Amino acid sequence: MKKTALAPRASEETVTGPAAAGQQADGRTRQGVARLLLEQGPVTAVAIAEALGLSPTAVRRHLDALVADGEAYTRDAPRLGHRGRGRPAKLFLLTEAGRSRFGHAYDDLAISALRFLAESGGEQAVRAFAERRVATLVDRHRDAVTAPGDPAARAEALALALTREGYAASTRSVGAGEQLCQHHCPVAHVAAEFPQLCEVETAAFADLLGTHVQRLATIARGDAACTTHVPHAPADQAAAGDEPPPGTTAPPVPDGGKSL
Repeated sequence: MKKTALAPRASEETVTGPAAAGQQADGRTRQGVARLLLEQGPVTAVAIAEALGLSPTAVRRHLDALVADGEAYTRDAPRLGHRGRGRPAKLFLLTEAGRSRFGHAYDDLAISALRFLAESGGEQAVRAFAERRVATLVDRHRDAVTAPGDPAARAEALALALTREGYAASTRSVGAGEQLCQHHCPVAHVAAEFPQLCEVETAAFADLLGTHVQRLATIARGDAACTTHVPHAPADQAAAGDEPPPGTTAPPVPDGGKSL
């Protein structure tokens, strides 16, 4: 829930002078931390500190405040190789409340435009628009995603590409496949009314990954993350039935991926 600043009570003194300037600086820094979470999340406190030129201690203070306010949450970074028994690094991501810091100023305009497009050109016109939009995003990363030979490696490359585009994506091995999770969707509010955006995106993923994929959850439908199952089998085998039926062999990541 977005918090609204309250006017000071009559018995309270308004902060002025150096203290007020310090609070404003704190607010700007916290906004900068939140923006990095939006654009680069999931990300560690150390990476944020390096990007902003601050100490990790200072950044953790702002991260702790965002978590306490329900604007961010953490999950453990995946262990790569043998990293010993130390605590896994913490990755920070924005919640929906945290994403609301940056508003949805263009949502109403986009929805109105797509409604007009649907009325004047029909459902196919909306789908054609969605296909062009996704093609623009996909083409920037096609070579990097299609370079690996197997679907699992391609899914990892796709997650990296999506994260660079602001989707905060990750992958996780589940049974006979991978789960691709997008923890942020810049068009979620629009896609809630026009699911063609999600459908076309799913088809583009299948094309890039070279296998049939199955969308298990979407932020647009109210889920915590957009989750897509990517089977390890080649496309012809996956199409024959290797992908999991909804809610069976490959369930969505618990809590929309928060526990990864």
